[in-house]
Amino acid sequence: MVVDNKATFSFISLLKEDLAIFRLVPEDGKIPEYKAGQFLTIGMDVPSEKKIVRRAYSMSSHPGNKKYFELYIRWVRKPLPGRLTTQLFNAKEGDEVAWIKPSGALTINEKVPNGKDERRIVCLGGGTGLAPMVSYAQQLHDTGDKREIVILHGASYVDELGYKELLSDLENESLDRGKDKWNFTYRASISRPQEWFNRSWSGQMGRVESFLRPKDDGLSPLEKIVGEKVTPENTFFYICGWQGTIDGCMDFVGSRGFVDDRNKRPDGGFDLKFESYG
Repeated sequence: MVVDNKATFSFISLLKEDLAIFRLVPEDGKIPEYKAGQFLTIGMDVPSEKKIVRRAYSMSSHPGNKKYFELYIRWVRKPLPGRLTTQLFNAKEGDEVAWIKPSGALTINEKVPNGKDERRIVCLGGGTGLAPMVSYAQQLHDTGDKREIVILHGASYVDELGYKELLSDLENESLDRGKDKWNFTYRASISRPQEWFNRSWSGQMGRVESFLRPKDDGLSPLEKIVGEKVTPENTFFYICGWQGTIDGCMDFVGSRGFVDDRNKRPDGGFDLKFESYG
């Protein structure tokens, strides 16, 4: 039997008409223990169906934040309006929402068969698939992790680069403090650079998986960022987004010998975790 907890929306920020950040505060004010990268199942009453409709969303908040859950959500409008997202995008601060305790396996890998995992962390998020990466970044920052961390985000339009300011600030801190203390890089890619709204964009172009595709010199944009070939020995991947994003990324990393946590090597080792939301 599903047991719903109650919360209220304490903050709703519309980045555009169909993209928003939501913060939820539990009724008792207590945030339970969870791991960076996990998801929260929330629900709202849909009057036309006379029942609560629930969906799971990756949290962009991190375990060190004991004030609220934060979610990064797009309003589903095609081919039919999403039942829950339509309710969410009509909600107001102070409205009630149901939630079920966090769960999920897209968590930070800490161990390899022979000890601690010290490989660089590369995160590829398509659209709102960025959410768990934001959780990772804040958690790794707060715990003083020394691993190299690269977050790559793909969006169609520049106003869909949610968390750009937060992630840019984390990169600037890395430059100020030194990469021996905090080693963080953030890059984004726009998939529709030819459209007028994106006319100011001068960065990477294409879907987020374009960071993985080798150029004429044999190196991918990602490898130019990190300064070396990426291999299962030096890099661990996290990928989140639509299934097309997952497939596009897997085409590259699979040919390089990376294996995911669902197909581990005989010794239990793996180099990649992914989560698809469509």
